[in-house]
Amino acid sequence: MKKSEATRLNILRKAFELIYEKGYQTTSVDEIIATTQVTKGAFYYHFKTKDEMGLAIINELMKTTFKNTFIEPFQLTVDPLDSIYELMENILMKNEFLKVEYGCPTSNLTQEMAPWNVEFTKALNKLSSEWEQTMIQAIEKGKENGKVKQDVDAKGIAVFVISGYWGVRNLGKLVNSKSVYLVYLKQLKSYFDSLK
Repeated sequence: MKKSEATRLNILRKAFELIYEKGYQTTSVDEIIATTQVTKGAFYYHFKTKDEMGLAIINELMKTTFKNTFIEPFQLTVDPLDSIYELMENILMKNEFLKVEYGCPTSNLTQEMAPWNVEFTKALNKLSSEWEQTMIQAIEKGKENGKVKQDVDAKGIAVFVISGYWGVRNLGKLVNSKSVYLVYLKQLKSYFDSLK
């Protein structure tokens, strides 16, 4: 990796960590520069504006992580409901980067930026839609192989899972406790058992 590419990646990673902890709008370019230890000129060489950097975080960093975490587990699954449950359990209870007190990075950016920046809305919606479509396809395959009841609404389940995940992340952030995650997981398991 060239030095210029490494500098750009470093800016994106450090900025993402700051934004995840503090929020997008309250994180200043000066804070990002101080954390990354690059010059202001170097920052603006790579990104004309803070919003350009924010979109690069979504499209370059978050998209890759999102694909690895939220898409790939469904590509070879035989039992989609078990795969969804395992995904939720892993990202809620075992993921070391996602902190209960900070919530979900994608949800946070959606709440903070969607009303103000149409490009952020498009980029975030693309991630969410890809996750939804991947779950729908996996559930439909589960119906075909007998792991999911035939009358199940695959889109309904996908929307329920996504909204439940974002909601429980916000509740966890509010009470600063994973205890709400356990309640959510128990109910999710019970719901999925009824769909088999």
